[in-house]
Amino acid sequence: FPSQTITGNFASVIHGLNANHLTDQVIHRSKRMILDTLGVGLLGTSTEVCHKVTQYSKIYSSDLSSTIWGHFDFRLPPLYAAFVNGVAVHSMDFDDTWHPATHPSGAVLPAVIALSEAFPQKKKISGLDLLLAFNVGIEVQGRLLRFSSEARNIPKRY
Repeated sequence: FPSQTITGNFASVIHGLNANHLTDQVIHRSKRMILDTLGVGLLGTSTEVCHKVTQYSKIYSSDLSSTIWGHFDFRLPPLYAAFVNGVAVHSMDFDDTWHPATHPSGAVLPAVIALSEAFPQKKKISGLDLLLAFNVGIEVQGRLLRFSSEARNIPKRY
């Protein structure tokens, strides 16, 4: 018997990541990915589907709130802010991609930003913390994609 399950091993690796693992090249590429995702997301706020999910999400509220990109006077609970901003990014379909097809930044960045805004003022995270969280999210997505037999079959279907 292995001493640890695959899931446990995966969680240990992810939990063990820290800012020291971010090389200069990773930081540089991450910043480019983030800037690209924000640009695509801001453009996506003008799409019909983004307007629909924004209207739908207005029924939700909480004590915590996060920014809806492109709306200075409107905030939502972090879960719905991440949802709306993620839809904005994906609605343009210009966000970054891997092979097999997946869009890593559009799924990760809206969640990371929404969560970072929900922290109490005295516990605000640093830019380096945000880059680490972003990269952990990308790493999780990449490893899940690699482990997925469904993902391996995508090229055969297209």
